Amino acid sequence: MAVVPDAPVAPVVPLWVRSGRAIRSAVTHETTVTAARAVARHSLYVVGGARIVARRTWDGRTAARYERMLRAAEAAGNHEAAAEWEERGQRFREARHRRRMDLLHSPVDAAKGMLVGTGMGIGGLVALGVVLAIANKDATDVVTPLMAVIEFIRLMITIVQVVWGPLVSIGPFLALLALWAVGRHQQAAPTWALPANVRNEEGEPITPSIVVKALRDLGVPALRNAIKEMGDAGASMLGPIRIAGCGVEVDVTLPSGVSTIEVQNRRRKLAENLTRHEHEVFITIPQAARTVRLWIADSGALDEPIGPSPLVTDETLTADYAKGRAPWGQDLRGDAAALSLYQRHLLITGLSNQGKTAALRALALWLALDRTVEFRVADLKGAGDWAMFDGLATVLIQGPTDEHVIEATEMVEGGVAEMERRLTAPPGTAFPPLILLVDEAQVAFMCPLTDADKRPYGGSKATSRYFMAARKIHNQGRAVNVLLWQGTQDPTDQNLPKLVREGAHTRAALALGTESQARMALGDKAVDGGAAPNLLRPGLDKGTVVVASDGIAIPAGQSSITVRTHYIDTDTAAEIAERAKRLRDGVTTLHVIERDEERDPLADIATVLGNAPRVLTADVLKRLSALNADAYGKWTPGDLKRVLEAAGAEPYKSDGRMVVGRDRVARALANRDADGSASASE
Repeated sequence: MAVVPDAPVAPVVPLWVRSGRAIRSAVTHETTVTAARAVARHSLYVVGGARIVARRTWDGRTAARYERMLRAAEAAGNHEAAAEWEERGQRFREARHRRRMDLLHSPVDAAKGMLVGTGMGIGGLVALGVVLAIANKDATDVVTPLMAVIEFIRLMITIVQVVWGPLVSIGPFLALLALWAVGRHQQAAPTWALPANVRNEEGEPITPSIVVKALRDLGVPALRNAIKEMGDAGASMLGPIRIAGCGVEVDVTLPSGVSTIEVQNRRRKLAENLTRHEHEVFITIPQAARTVRLWIADSGALDEPIGPSPLVTDETLTADYAKGRAPWGQDLRGDAAALSLYQRHLLITGLSNQGKTAALRALALWLALDRTVEFRVADLKGAGDWAMFDGLATVLIQGPTDEHVIEATEMVEGGVAEMERRLTAPPGTAFPPLILLVDEAQVAFMCPLTDADKRPYGGSKATSRYFMAARKIHNQGRAVNVLLWQGTQDPTDQNLPKLVREGAHTRAALALGTESQARMALGDKAVDGGAAPNLLRPGLDKGTVVVASDGIAIPAGQSSITVRTHYIDTDTAAEIAERAKRLRDGVTTLHVIERDEERDPLADIATVLGNAPRVLTADVLKRLSALNADAYGKWTPGDLKRVLEAAGAEPYKSDGRMVVGRDRVARALANRDADGSASASE
């Protein structure tokens, strides 16, 4: 007979283990936790209400309230308010003394008043009874009013006897209910016991005692011990608390042995001690030694949008490259933040989808309202964010491919050629501003292609074409108003070389991932001074930039400023660009830079003239250089004049300046083509 193996037997779990699991599951269940929190909350409302009532009673009977206000005024440095509260406290004590002295005489006065009042009351009742007796001719009516009063008193005593028992029984419950109501109204329970919608309410107003307590509980032993040893409980550390925009600002002088970096590194804990979120507290280092400046936002204020840009609301607004400032947004104090763009290279960086292009485009749109400024734009994302510059920029490259990178590189090299032409011009020559703008510049730095001479377009070596063109403009372009603006994502040493990022005069950063990226974007000085774009919230702080530049007003002692930029959507940007186009005579935008082919100078001149009836010879040279730097980058006014005179379309003066006429060039082209056709037929 075959032997059948025993079937596996499931292990037997002891009853006490199963019971323990069931109990643990029940204890940690959400419903159980919610119920326990509710019981604790309502119980603590009673305790908190009793504490509040006791404190109110104590404040009403003593001068404690005046002492608190006096200390707060002294801590805030408001000596006038401190003197006023001291005077009020003294008046309260004098009035209290008079009341106590009156209490010593009140029993005797009360007894005298009672005896006199009783005698007068009984006499009045008897007199009333005599009148009734005479009127009714009944002697017994003399005591009728007196007996009526006695019966009324007896009735009141009976009512009190009936009500007193139940009142004594429910009185304590009514008192507890009153205390509970007070505690519930004031939310006098720990934060963990409050409902979720209450726990997330706005933070407390910032007072000197709250700031000192937040610093004391920061976890720095030297700071905590120093505050305990101070006779004024740490109030002397604080400067005046000033209203600053949508928050307050206060300078804190740290005690000996505590460094500013120890406070900076505990920003999150400090914010939580102040009942704020981390992004609502900013710590900067002013000029005073051993001092930190705290800016504390009103709870939730930074999540509110700012108003529209003046570019949108004021259709008459114009720009001035040399003397004006671009209305970029608002600082944290709610003041307008305006940026000077005069002779400053610009770098703006941040994580993807944080508003980098919108912030950069807002500056370009303002500057476009100065008709003397020429733009050459390369958008290496190619999503149409810069399409409104068609007809406004002399060059517009849009696309993310390697071919677009080659065109962008040659556009920047054309800017180098224009810069070198200006540098060799006679002294005193005025040069209109030329802005070379490359959005998503990291695509150019990361391009792997090489040219026919084996020179790479991307990279950060001396052979890199884009890198070297950017470096040349950074080195000398500012002197002749040839400027490079770059926008880039997620900065690293590979996609944003050190020499290029440090060549920018204005450096701005939106939300970044790490402190090392913040240092790449803004520099060590700005980050060591408190700049922290890595602490901005990706997605929630869109359009908020940290700026390090001498072109914007930065509070004394700080190395950077945080700006909430105005958002201008693409449709509105197109409307502003149309206003800028109406200020100009007409601009022909080149979309592709042609390379390595025979040039027809007269046809190219006609191309760059566009629809304008006449264009200054200097502007024609610039446009030709943008069209093809290799062919026209070194042209002088003499070269242009020679070609035009040979074709019979020589330049002429208009308003005292040499111009090239569109009709003359078109007529010369037509005559040339007709001559060519006639020769061919012969």
